Amino acid sequence: MSIDTETARRVAKLARIAVAEDALPALAAEFNAILGFIEQLNEVDVDGVEPMTSVTPQRLKRRADVVTDGNQQAAVLKNAPDAREGFFAVPKVVE
Repeated sequence: MSIDTETARRVAKLARIAVAEDALPALAAEFNAILGFIEQLNEVDVDGVEPMTSVTPQRLKRRADVVTDGNQQAAVLKNAPDAREGFFAVPKVVE
């Protein structure tokens, strides 16, 4: 696939990027270089390769999955602009 200046102009417009007319050929060349690199990546054999989230193996710290009350109702409601009877009060929006 090859990107021409008209396609580069359209992509710039969709991305809401102001690109001068004389810079469109360079932008199209950059897009073509990016697409060429993506084509190279498509040729890589990744069968049997496990997905990873980090380059170093990490194990997340585990905690007991227990239900707690939190006991912070007063502190949370202190930030509310309007609190009544232990709850956030919001204006009625549905008739």
